[in-house]
Amino acid sequence: MNHTIDALLLARMQFAFTVSFHIIFPAISIGLASFLAVLEGLWLRTGKVVYRELFFFWSRIFAVGFAMGVVSGVVMSYEFGANWAGFSQVAGAVTGPLLAYEVLTAFFLEAGFLGIMLFGWTRVGPRLHYLATVMVAIGTLISTFWILASNSWMQTPQGFAIVNGKIVPVDWLKIVFNPSFPYRLLHMAIAAFIVAAMIVGACAAWHLLRGRRDSAIKKSFSMAMWMVICVVPIQMVVGDAHGINTRRFQPAKIAAIEGLWDTEKGGTSLNLVGWPDMQDEVTRYAIKVPHLGSLILTHSWGGEIQGLKAFAPADRPNSTIVFWSFRIMVGMGFLMLFLGSLALVLRRGGKLYESRFLQRFALLMGPSGLIALLAGWITTEAGRQPWVVYGVLRTADASSALSAQQVGTSLMIFVIVYFLVFGTGIYYMIKLMGKGPSLGDQAPDPHDSDIGIGASRFDLPPISGLSDAIDE
Repeated sequence: MNHTIDALLLARMQFAFTVSFHIIFPAISIGLASFLAVLEGLWLRTGKVVYRELFFFWSRIFAVGFAMGVVSGVVMSYEFGANWAGFSQVAGAVTGPLLAYEVLTAFFLEAGFLGIMLFGWTRVGPRLHYLATVMVAIGTLISTFWILASNSWMQTPQGFAIVNGKIVPVDWLKIVFNPSFPYRLLHMAIAAFIVAAMIVGACAAWHLLRGRRDSAIKKSFSMAMWMVICVVPIQMVVGDAHGINTRRFQPAKIAAIEGLWDTEKGGTSLNLVGWPDMQDEVTRYAIKVPHLGSLILTHSWGGEIQGLKAFAPADRPNSTIVFWSFRIMVGMGFLMLFLGSLALVLRRGGKLYESRFLQRFALLMGPSGLIALLAGWITTEAGRQPWVVYGVLRTADASSALSAQQVGTSLMIFVIVYFLVFGTGIYYMIKLMGKGPSLGDQAPDPHDSDIGIGASRFDLPPISGLSDAIDE
């Protein structure tokens, strides 16, 4: 029995490790793809070369992130079959087609237009090239649609029947558009835009601190700060709606997030901080705000929220984990809001590009979008436990019959390979951002008939010339 528990824990750790690496790169790709579409659209509309140069610069970083996302995603399919055979056998009739739809629609769309976007600047007309960029951006969002449909169904399953111990799809519309899907889709898509905005803003802040004041750096910083102040408040509204939906369909998760053990009558307090003790069923060192929990989660003064003691111990998520992962996510959100607000105030005062405090703050906040994203996913996935398909299939029943040694060996190999491969990719992206866009090395104008194939560095793959960037 102990070996089974150890193997299950290791399998969960392995999946958490690989999915945490994987989610970083699609989030960057989703956000940057839309950013590239905006940049190229602005160039076509205004004719300003700064937008074109920024497009070429960020397309290189996008290409690296996209490639890393594809590679890391392949591993997830391997894990479903190797470590989670029970899940594939029971729920594969639902999750398999959803993932296949993602490949048939989003991946093929991206693959079909990605080559034109990255390599076809002087080979096709500007409008066709712009169409390719838009199609890639749409493809990333369609991919998000199907992945979130699958994950959301696992969180709030419907539209199925159980036949001979297996989940059988009955209504695909109900499966795809399950109760939590709209909230999760919006929350994830906006999170990806925020990830890109924070990275672009940090990159520009780095160069501003080093004394660069050219139009490419200023434009990057300005666009990033506008994105932050416009999108972060929207994300907070979506998150609030998502919380209310979660309270309705996953009340145990909400109780664990709040560190709430007893159902409070007449109004629920909010634990700002504390340490949930799963063994003693109490949140230690809690700092409470009366009625604030009810106001946030029920939008009423006396709303009632179920405590963890209302659920069997075997059905409770680990409150210690999700209590703090949720607060890290929210904390990052408020820091982003402060950054955007500060930038707005300084913009009105004409000091957006002169405040070194703002630039240092934006640089430090560069990883905050990814930190919030990972913390949010930990909250979502750990808060669903002990279920893989909520209320239908337990995690323990979804695992494969493997020994702890087998799972531990593959986990060790994954850790080594991931840090070597993806660590190199991340380092490479950071080195590219450290070099920054250069208006001194102009991109070719596709309207210029004198430009031939191979006449420019932009006629080459986006990763060409990177040895020069790294050496410099």
